[in-house]
Amino acid sequence: MSHYKKLYDKIKNNPKDVSFEEINKLLTKVGGFTRRNPKSGSSHYIYHHPDLTEQISIPKDRPVKVIYIKKALKLFEIVREDF
Repeated sequence: MSHYKKLYDKIKNNPKDVSFEEINKLLTKVGGFTRRNPKSGSSHYIYHHPDLTEQISIPKDRPVKVIYIKKALKLFEIVREDF
């Protein structure tokens, strides 16, 4: 689990330089979120967790804007309090 802890720390300490693949890995592999692929014409992936009513939409752009990263981290920290 130390690999994912390092990934979380990297994202938390520098949310400006996060790729879509990194935040996707953190949410799906560690956080237990499910990802819904975009419908036609959209570039936004929707993440949902069974314990939360809120969803997050993240565009697959490089780099991902800080506002999306901070919101994703907030939801991740609600679900995974042990991080």
